[in-house]
Amino acid sequence: MRATLETWFQGREDELADAVSRLAAIDSTIGEPAPGAPFGPGPAAALDEFLALAAEWGLPGENLEGYVGSIDLNGNPDALHVLGHLDVVPAGEGWTVTEAFAPKRAGDLLYGRGVSDDKGPMAAALLAMRAVKELGVPLTKNIKLLLGTDEETGMRDVAWYYNSHPFAPHTLSPDADFPIINIEKGHYQPTFTARWDKETSLPRVIALTGGPRVNMVPPKASATVLGLEAKDVEAVLPGLGLEEAISFAVSPTEGGVTILCNGANAHGSTPEEGHNAQTALVALLAALPLAETPSARAIRALARLFPHGDHLGQGLGIAQADDRSGALSLAFTILDLDEEGCTARFDSRTPLCATEETVKAAADRVLEAAGFAVSGEMDPPHHVPAEDPFIATLARVYEDWTGEKAECLAIGGGTYVHDIPGGVAFGANMPGFQCNLHGPDEKVSVEDLMTTAKIYASVMIDLCK
Repeated sequence: MRATLETWFQGREDELADAVSRLAAIDSTIGEPAPGAPFGPGPAAALDEFLALAAEWGLPGENLEGYVGSIDLNGNPDALHVLGHLDVVPAGEGWTVTEAFAPKRAGDLLYGRGVSDDKGPMAAALLAMRAVKELGVPLTKNIKLLLGTDEETGMRDVAWYYNSHPFAPHTLSPDADFPIINIEKGHYQPTFTARWDKETSLPRVIALTGGPRVNMVPPKASATVLGLEAKDVEAVLPGLGLEEAISFAVSPTEGGVTILCNGANAHGSTPEEGHNAQTALVALLAALPLAETPSARAIRALARLFPHGDHLGQGLGIAQADDRSGALSLAFTILDLDEEGCTARFDSRTPLCATEETVKAAADRVLEAAGFAVSGEMDPPHHVPAEDPFIATLARVYEDWTGEKAECLAIGGGTYVHDIPGGVAFGANMPGFQCNLHGPDEKVSVEDLMTTAKIYASVMIDLCK
């Protein structure tokens, strides 16, 4: 069967790259809901385009009220769900090869928002399904592609779908890395707030805006401070010891200054890969000679609990790790402060050893002692034992097509399978390839996508024959 698949896939690289480009040209970030578009016009347009592509490839699907698209290979009972998403994070800044929604191919590399996360891998899965169909492989069971539209902002789409549809015996998501992700860390992403009466003392911070998303390291943050001049701000910068990638721009405003901090974004599960503008700005503000006010005390508490460069939760007192899933990671990602209070969130990814007491209760106690009210629940990790027969099948197929050892991995990121029994993330990013997930110049290797399609086609055949 391998030789047959190799022959069928031969020369289809351009076809696959063109398909991914069609999808990646659509800005499918979340927007205002509308009838048939519960997550806005962008995700709805991407879903329509994917279903149009599938129909052109002989695989007509169904749009389920704009939440999910569903494509079946045959009418047999489901054996495998391939579950990925068509929504994307915002473009952000710093793109150099092309604009975010103007996909560009340069040799083997295809650039654009979503080419790796997750439009390219889902196009590869569709091509795999097409191969199985056109080759006429006799199957006794069905493969279903499920196309989500809200993975980046809450996964309400798959929750809606599985509320009225059964799980399949096997589910994989092409929304992570090869070889096999059998552990997805848990999450604790609480909201914490503080309120105070409007202040008059100077100097004081009257506004602060940090990141827009809980799962993204903020690349920018800004604040307005009354009662200080630019020279007062610039005088404390050398003592902060911030990395070169962090920069500040200070400009005069009525009665004070506006401070803009620039860093570099990263996925919330890998905060060490970015440069957090929000924590850098908080560190700067905490070092300024502010009046002794509730807002100043809140800023200094935040600087102490979320020190710039702390990606492990040490400042909050929740750092921990185990041998199977690694260390807890933490990113302070959302902060909005005005003259009457502040609202903030952090994104922590918790290992298998973490408990409610060692993470949620411990963090809540520290935050409450600092004057914040905390709300939010802890989401447990997802773990499929490495000895599971499904994982054995995935490992064998991966090793056959790549010649590399298939190891089970743990990640901090959460995919659609996080709450699906027995589900695993399987690809599509190859080991060692830097796809710039959630960052500028997101890219994918077309050759790798073709290998991915071959792997998925083999898995489909093995599980459904």
